Amino acid sequence: MEAKWGILVMMAIVMLMVDTSNGDSSTPTLVKTVKGKKVCDKGWECKGWSQYCCNLTISDYFQTYQFENLFSKRNTPVAHAVGFWDYRSFITAAAVYQPHGFGTTGNKTSQMKEVAAFLGHVGSKTSCGYGVATGGPLAWGLCYNKEMSPSQSYCDDSYKYTYPCSPGAEYYGRGALPIYWNYNYGAAGEALKVDLLNHPEYIEQNATLAFQAAIWRWMTPIKKSQPSAHDIFVGNWKPTKNDTLANRTPGFGTTMNVLYGDGVCGQGDVDSMNNIVSHYQNYLDLLGVGREEAGPHEVLTCAEQKAFNPSSPTASS
Repeated sequence: MEAKWGILVMMAIVMLMVDTSNGDSSTPTLVKTVKGKKVCDKGWECKGWSQYCCNLTISDYFQTYQFENLFSKRNTPVAHAVGFWDYRSFITAAAVYQPHGFGTTGNKTSQMKEVAAFLGHVGSKTSCGYGVATGGPLAWGLCYNKEMSPSQSYCDDSYKYTYPCSPGAEYYGRGALPIYWNYNYGAAGEALKVDLLNHPEYIEQNATLAFQAAIWRWMTPIKKSQPSAHDIFVGNWKPTKNDTLANRTPGFGTTMNVLYGDGVCGQGDVDSMNNIVSHYQNYLDLLGVGREEAGPHEVLTCAEQKAFNPSSPTASS
């Protein structure tokens, strides 16, 4: 009986062993095989038995000093969200999505590129940098956490049966990838299990929630028939014939298309598009990956792409 018990213990140890093969990780990795596939759990940052948790997690290759380098001016006195954004909030938010591949897909370079790409969008959308700003215009990401002078309350009454506007609530832009309109707050709130429809102000009060909402948008298709920005970027998406005819190809450029449509894409080399691209390239340099890893112009931009979701009924899809 003791011999059999010893064998069972040894089998359990093999089944749930500590994997140190990645070398760079300070977090012990639990490993097991499910249906012939290796899956892992790395504790709080990558929890839930996922193949992606067998790779490096974001804190293994993106650390506090790098976050500070990317967003070096966010806490200067002239910034508009001093003390709000921080590294821990980003990692805590990312922990929810790392088991699903956010920043954990592919090799180390691929993982770093995705984090740089996501934060490139974030930096450009929350920047108060300008041409002669101290440190350069690309050093001012995470300057804002909300729209400073909303032009409207962003209540679309056509969603009154699904995402009705809450009395007194205003759905102006908030967050790391700013959310606008009641229907977007409603959808994000459902996904994150937070009542953002009645309390959109939560986004500007909690940095972890603000990052979570942004990563949710990066990881989630806007429409079921379309890819997420994540799937486009990491190569999970395979373009259809219509996508190819519309010049939509896997890469950073098409992440702009699926997130912003013809507000940025299909207009040639406009400043709004180039600003996002410049943030991405700059962050690749700051992370030591190098902007040459961003790919050629046709992959990096969406200048000639037709929008996934045209803003006018006359535009072609």
